[in-house]
Order: sequence, then C-alpha cells, then structure tokens
Amino acid sequence: MVNKYILSILIFLAFVFGFSNSFASTKVEGIEGFPEEYRPYLRVLQSKFPNWRFTALYTGLDWNYVIDNENVFGKNLVPKSYSDRWKNTNPGEYNVEVDSGWVDSSRRAVEYTMDPRNFLNEIRIFQFETLSYDNNTNSLNGVEKILYGTEFYNNTVIYKDSSGNNIVTNKKYSDLILNAGVTSRVSSYHLASRIKQEVGPFLSHSSISGTVAGYEGLYNFYNIGATSSAEPMGAIINGLKYARDGKGASQATKDKYLIPWNTKERAITGGGIFIGSSYINVGQNTIYLQKFDVNDEKPGGLFWHQYMTNVLAPYSESRSVYNGYKNSGILNSSLSFIIPIYENMPELPIESPNILESDFEQDNTKMYANVSNTLNVRSGPGTSYEIITTLKSGENVTRIAKGKQSGELWDRVVLENGIVGYVFQTYLQEVKEIEITEIRLSIDKNNINKNEKIKLNVEILPEDATNKEIEYISSNNNVAIVDNEGYILGLSSGTAIITAKAKNGISASTNINVYSPVTDIGLDINSIVLEKDKTFKLNVVIYPEDATNKNVEYISNDEDIVMIDENGIITAIEKGETTIIVRSKDNQSIEKTVSVKVIEPISEDQLSFDSSLKIDANEISGLDYKNNTVDNFKKLIKTNYQIEVYNKNGEKIENNSLVGTGSKVKIINNGQILLEYQIILYGDVNGDGKINSVDLLVLQRHILEIEKFDGIFLKASNINKNGKRPTSVDLLLIQRHILGLKIIEQ
Repeated sequence: MVNKYILSILIFLAFVFGFSNSFASTKVEGIEGFPEEYRPYLRVLQSKFPNWRFTALYTGLDWNYVIDNENVFGKNLVPKSYSDRWKNTNPGEYNVEVDSGWVDSSRRAVEYTMDPRNFLNEIRIFQFETLSYDNNTNSLNGVEKILYGTEFYNNTVIYKDSSGNNIVTNKKYSDLILNAGVTSRVSSYHLASRIKQEVGPFLSHSSISGTVAGYEGLYNFYNIGATSSAEPMGAIINGLKYARDGKGASQATKDKYLIPWNTKERAITGGGIFIGSSYINVGQNTIYLQKFDVNDEKPGGLFWHQYMTNVLAPYSESRSVYNGYKNSGILNSSLSFIIPIYENMPELPIESPNILESDFEQDNTKMYANVSNTLNVRSGPGTSYEIITTLKSGENVTRIAKGKQSGELWDRVVLENGIVGYVFQTYLQEVKEIEITEIRLSIDKNNINKNEKIKLNVEILPEDATNKEIEYISSNNNVAIVDNEGYILGLSSGTAIITAKAKNGISASTNINVYSPVTDIGLDINSIVLEKDKTFKLNVVIYPEDATNKNVEYISNDEDIVMIDENGIITAIEKGETTIIVRSKDNQSIEKTVSVKVIEPISEDQLSFDSSLKIDANEISGLDYKNNTVDNFKKLIKTNYQIEVYNKNGEKIENNSLVGTGSKVKIINNGQILLEYQIILYGDVNGDGKINSVDLLVLQRHILEIEKFDGIFLKASNINKNGKRPTSVDLLLIQRHILGLKIIEQ
C-alpha cells in the first residue's frame, strides 16, 4: 500500500507539472538542435550560405491543436479567385467574402502554409528571418532594390495635407524606410517588403493616397488596424481611422506611434514602431510568427495576435525579401532564422492544395538520377516551384509517389538524407535489385562485462547490394541487447547469440558472453562466540545476484583456535579469539571478516533455555513475536548468572522494551561477559521488534540493492530459511504475515 500511494503521488505530480508546462516554448541554436526531419534541408542551406544561423523554436504545441485553433472562420483568407482546394467549402461559409475579394481558407491551406518543412529553401526560408534592425546589413541601396519595380523606387516623397495641398519633401521613400528601421529597431528590408505586400506597387493605393473622402491627408502604409468590414472600402476606412486617432487610443499610445499619421514620414516611422513594439520586440519577430501566433513569449494567449489574414502572406513576402537581398548582393550576410517545431507533426510535409492526389499513385521504388551532371529536386511538381537541392548523377532516392499527370510527369521522392521533394520523372531510372548473398560479422571481443557496450561490425556482400537494411536480434534480451546500429549492451551474466539478418533471410551470428563481476559479499553474522567442540554454518551472499563467479575461499587466521572448511562450517578447536576471512575468488580485494571467540563448554546446570527457543551457536530465534518484551524474554532463560539485554544500537533495554533482530543478550559473571547471543526475529529486518510495513520497505530496498544489509539482519530477512539471499518471495511472506494470512514461523 505504501508503494502504491507513493506511485500515485508521483503520477499526479508528473501530470500536473507536465500539463502546466505543455505549451512552454524553448529555443535551441544550431542545426543539430532541430528534429532529424529538418536537418537535411538546413544543411543544404548552410553549405551554400555558411554565414546563416538557424534556431529551433520548440513551441510545445501539438500540431493538430494548432491547426484546430487556426482553422477558424475568418482567421485565414485566400483570394476568392483561388480554386476550391484553397477555400473553405463548408455550407454557409463557402465563398462568403470576409473582406472584399477574400474568403475563408481550407484546412489544407492552413496546414500547408503552417508546415515549416515546406519552406526550407533559399527563397521561402525568409519568412523565418529574424526581423530586428541590423546596421551591418540594412542600407539605402538594399531598400531601393527591394522597392524596385514599384512606384516607390528611387522616388521623392510627395504627399497631400488635410486641405489637399501637395507637400514636396527632399527625401526619398528609401530614406524614410531606412530611418524608420533605425527608430523602430525593425529591419528596414522587412518594412519595405511589408509596404509592398500591404499596399502593392502603386502610390495611388487608397491607404496611402491621402485622398479618401473624410480622411484626407491620412496615411497607413502597413494597413494597421485595417480590420475587415462588409462596408465599401471597409478595411481601408478602418485603417485610416487608426491613422487619425488610433481608434480612440490613449494620448500616450498615440505619442508612442506618432499618431496622427498625417505625413508619409510619420506613417512609415510610426507604423514601424507599432510593428516593432506590438510584434517583433515581443517574440513575433519573423513574418511567420506575425501571421501565425504560436509563440508564448508575449502575454494574452495564442492564435489571436496575428498581423495579417492572408494565409499566404509569409509565403509571398519571403520572396520579396529574398529578391531584395539577392539584388543587393547581401544574401551571404550573417542572417538569422527562427523556425517553429510542433509536437506530433505528420511524417511527411503537407503538400500544397495545388497538388492533386489524383495526379499520383503511391509507390515505394528505389530509383537513381539518370543524368550526366545533376538533377534538381523541387518543392513541388513543376519548374515554378523552388529548388530544394540537387541530385548527383547516379544518386539513389526512393520514389514514394509516381506522377501520372497530363503533360510533364513529376515524381515525389525521398532522398537518402531524408529530404522530400519532386523530380522530373524522365530523369529517374529504377535501381536493379541486387540481393545480399553473405553477411560477415566481426567483433573486437566476445567476452564483455555487464553494462559494457561493444560494436558489432557487419560486412555485406556483394558491396553493391541494393537493400542493405539489417535487422539485429539477441537470443536472450535478459543477457544482452542489440540496437538497430549493431551496438551490443551486456545486461547480466550469461551467453546470448547475436544475429544480423537481411530482408532476404541471409544471416550470420556470433556469441556474446557477459561477465558480471562480484561487487560485494554479505554475511549473516559479523561475530560469534562458540563453545569448544561446537560448530556453526556460515552463510554467504554474493552481490550482485547475477555475478558470474560466486566462489569464495575461507581462511582461519588461527587454525589452532578454529577451523573452517570449504562449505563455511566453523569448528571451535581451542579456547581463544581469532578471525575468519571470507574472500571472493573473482576479486581478491573483496572480503569480509568474522570475529570468533571460543570458550570452555558451559553446562546446562549453569545456563539453559526454554524449549521454545532455538539456539544455534550464539544465535537465538524462536521468540513469540507477540510477547517479545525484555521481561518475558528473560523468563525463558534459566541461570544464576546476570542477564543484560541490549538493542541493535548497543543501548541497554529493560522491562517492556521489545527484543528484536540484532538485540544482544549478555550472560555476565562477576562483571565479566561469559557469553553473548544475538536475537533473530524473522521478518523484523529493521530490528525494532515489530513486523510491519516498514520491514517491507526496508527489505525491498535491500533486494533492489539500494541499501544493503548483512549480518543477523540478512538472516532475519530470509523468511523461508533456505540460506539464500532474500527475494520477492520473502517480501510476500512478510506481507501475508501482516495481513494475518500466514504467520511467520520463528
């Protein structure tokens, strides 16, 4: 009952603490800190851009829990012109315009855009770039190159005031954006890309024209506060309301964000401050995290603090940032990326809704790149998708989906390093199956110690065999186990056969002998007084239980006083004192000693014991565990000598004190100790004179070798009196005694 109670508490605490921290996010720097399925993509990027740095953001969130909370009507939108595979098709929600021209997205669209593994290529990775301002990378030239192709590019800032007058400045848009980055501590490149994303390439966009009726002279470059509305230009009007007065914000808030945004400089800088303080500087410091609120660094919960509703915003903005960096020649700068990880993610990355299942048939064929140079691996089935990596000529892949599209045929493959992508089917050739004909095993040694680990070396013939997958098997997992890489671990003394087996049934085996060395010796006595010509059997326990060599040698330091034979039987020869040594033959440094005192025989007239007691040399057992007080015990001894009783701690006890295991009875004559006996109360393994649940706990710790005991306590724990180390059987006997099912025989 004690153990079950403790276990229940531990389970309860584990549940409470585990649950309370289940959504705690942590960051781990470096590629090796990522799950295995992320690493090959990042290694490809690292080899091309050695200055890039990657940080794993372990969100602590379950994948399905995240998708359930993001797949809420109106939270993620796609253009109404998209195919139904991108759109929510639920009755009553299908093609309902949440904002003008925008409708709710499908669950598949949310899954695809939220699965980071889809975007670990050199273009789309930029949705995970950290967006803090970096003076080493941000420059006017870089901002201009990001603005290239828009009316912002290399253009002087002109705006209208509230009266409709044109105000001409001496600054360009790139000047305002770069300065806004410095002030807000947000990457100027991100601000430039965000402006392109939110208002497009034209200065005539209503959010920044300054000409919207009732909101003349107001500007909102980032569409902050531009929440959806069914009214005409509803989102734009809401954004301009925010530009006017922060939609009722306090004066402190308006001062912080430079509201009103009645100049383009105030709008670009104040909006940048808003983005920095509301998102980037509170943990949402990537485009992805601004769109998908899955990081717990900010207060207020998850999934609600999301900057944009376009489900593809991170996807499209990442290309804008990439192009700006590429055109600026700064792609290989020291850039940092924070990439989210979820619990229980699907085994393979979620595919784009553009990819039709009907265009493929499931497959599991070994293929190789049949090209003269290299073959591109893309993120989707077509040249419009990004290149993830390349295959060398002859490099093997596993085709998991065979394309059957009309026109160009593309296959989905898994590379040997784990990357999943698409390749042009024409350049794949099926690998000819070459069977394994022989397996050869070698090992440094066949004899290992317990807890020792050793590698099994495997040679597969022929060397060019197609499927080299090997299964490792141990004939006795109690003796030795072997993992799927061929590492053998010795667990306990004995012999096991280790087999390496190929898929086609070819196998080879080798023996492993596990040696368990002796660590300790336990004796059921530490000292003994014997009358001349008497004998006593010494019981020895070897630790651990599975020790390979349990043999010991017995040595008497004075055979004129006592002798001991190979079975541990001590014979008293002559009066005197000496020592018996018990030494391990496995390890000569491990030994225990027994002090022996031989006395002249004492007649029964001088000393005798009640027939209920059992006397073996200087050990007394047979006590009535219900009447084992000092007074009751003394009544069982007939002698004219003085009797003194001491507890296990060497303290003298009298009257109603309990006599238990380890108590000593001293027979004294004229102040001299003639004889000394030890008490054994079977089941009382802690020596308090009682048999209860405490003894169960103490014995269990001994069996588990947590706290070992020996001497008289070792003998008291051997309830079935077979002279061996105690086991779970002895535990059961104590338990049955406590429950009154079967009383322990003393």
